[in-house]
Amino acid sequence: MTSRRDFLKGASLLTMGGMLVPELAFSATAVKKNKAAKGKTLGLQTYSLGPELTKDGKMAEVLMKLHDAGYTDLELAGYDGNGKVSGVPVAEYKKMVDDAGLRVMSSHMNPHLNRGEKYGKATLGKISDFWKKACDDHAVFDMPYIVQPGLPGINSLEDAQAVAEVYNVAGEISKKYGMQWGYHNHDREFGRVTAGGSNVNTDHRARDGRQIEEIFITETDPDKVAIELDVYWTVMGGQDPVEWIDKYPTRIQLLHIKDRLVLGQSGMMNFEQIFKHFYANGQKTYFVEVEDIGSGHQLERVQASAKYLISSNFVK
Repeated sequence: MTSRRDFLKGASLLTMGGMLVPELAFSATAVKKNKAAKGKTLGLQTYSLGPELTKDGKMAEVLMKLHDAGYTDLELAGYDGNGKVSGVPVAEYKKMVDDAGLRVMSSHMNPHLNRGEKYGKATLGKISDFWKKACDDHAVFDMPYIVQPGLPGINSLEDAQAVAEVYNVAGEISKKYGMQWGYHNHDREFGRVTAGGSNVNTDHRARDGRQIEEIFITETDPDKVAIELDVYWTVMGGQDPVEWIDKYPTRIQLLHIKDRLVLGQSGMMNFEQIFKHFYANGQKTYFVEVEDIGSGHQLERVQASAKYLISSNFVK
């Protein structure tokens, strides 16, 4: 059996500091048993905390509070493109995560392009360099996923197809680093585009053209690109998340579990069916996300959302 070191030597993928990159078959880092979670796995997108995550230099304390609330997994946000996440060097971030008994499963980031630059052949080199650097910086976390949450500029079918091709390249790069590349939607992805078009039709009743989300799923390589379905933004896009989960059972590997604010309070999200169908597909990785960043109440809303999931029988 090829060792991780042998694999990396063969692929020339040792980081500058000599740290080993995770192997293609991800082996999750062991975490402390979280009694608060009652045996469940709870993920959180750290964007949910806004400035509260790093306020007053108390990030380690906040991470411990997440563990105490029942969270086990994290999806990061705030990568700067140069070795820091939320302003913290990745090695330092990793130590705080480990000390809190948590593990990093994913990270959100977008390639840095200048205003007016579009995804395509002209920017492919710059985008590729970004993902190589991002994967190298995130190797310390030994995480299985790396995800783009931002929709590039798209006005036509051709634009969407060009973006899908770039996503395939991003997926090729991340795979070499032992990470699965993924794309996270908002509501605009459920709008429709046509050949030679000049705008996205976001009218939910429209049937002309193709939905951007469908293009991203069907015109990317399943081995290179996974989908992280944000169930709240799917509903805001006039869609039923369960229908998408059922239609693309192997492509939708990750979920963002979101409500208007605290999970379960609005009554508009059918979380029981969402979880039921997602689990039925053999999938299990999800992250809570709470919006209204900078409200001063983010941590308490994140904690309340964990309480909701822990008390819900349909969550494993």
